[in-house]
Amino acid sequence: MTNGAQMATEVVREIRSRAEEVGVRVWLHAVEVDGTRELAVDADDPVPSASVFKVPVAVELARQGAAGEVDLGERITYVAGTGTMSPFGLATYRHDVTISWHDLAILMIGISDNVATDLVVDRIGLPSIARLLAELGLKHTAVPFHCDGLFQTMIEDAGGDLDDERFFSLTREELLKMRILQPAETCRTTAEESTRLLGMVWRDEAAPAQACADVRNWLGHQVWPHRLRSGFHQEGIRVFGKTGTLPMVRNEIGVVEYPDGGRYAVAVFTQAHDTRAQAPERDGFIGFAAARAIEWLRS
Repeated sequence: MTNGAQMATEVVREIRSRAEEVGVRVWLHAVEVDGTRELAVDADDPVPSASVFKVPVAVELARQGAAGEVDLGERITYVAGTGTMSPFGLATYRHDVTISWHDLAILMIGISDNVATDLVVDRIGLPSIARLLAELGLKHTAVPFHCDGLFQTMIEDAGGDLDDERFFSLTREELLKMRILQPAETCRTTAEESTRLLGMVWRDEAAPAQACADVRNWLGHQVWPHRLRSGFHQEGIRVFGKTGTLPMVRNEIGVVEYPDGGRYAVAVFTQAHDTRAQAPERDGFIGFAAARAIEWLRS
């Protein structure tokens, strides 16, 4: 074993060890955007995307915008109280709002707004997203549902009743039987395909250059600092990302740019060993794992 391979093995062992300490299983891939050096932890295993699926949605919206199929500046009116349930964004609005497709994308990525996401998906179509993924060679990434479709599978799997009291009383075994947590039955991807998509966006290969620039802009508006961004405190580092959250699932994928020009795509997917909702150490683990992986890429 070469020294570099030995060091990579040690980093993977360290990441797995920390994952066990905080009570999660981890899938990870980190790669140079402008090179081939990579670090992987079960990176080819299919995993539930959770809201990470909104990244290919954003790419297809931007592609259609660049192709003239969607006018990103067109305004639509959202009628308050009519959309998909969401803890953030338009679902919390009391009054109707008129907004452009471009700004819906900012809400979709920036705060993971489910209403904004489903408005976008209804406009561009799930078949178009599937064609994009096929054209990009992402064979293990799929977006068979929008947010409301995912929630409907949870309600059906719970026997048609899933209020808050019922939801928070579900056991780990009951949750794992739900389609939303089974990769073959839900929105899914792999850590490696997630970083591959991000790399193509950053190199203007996933769509026309303007479309890729739009996606990078939207990913730069992501507000959450508790996962990927928590691992990078140095002055001048820029972090672009998209989180994903489901019961027992905490994910984030993104790109980290260094002042010296280094650019690294990283994807961290986790599944908890228990059903605790409040576990900030598991959010912080994502930043730790990403930082250790990129530190090794830069070594």
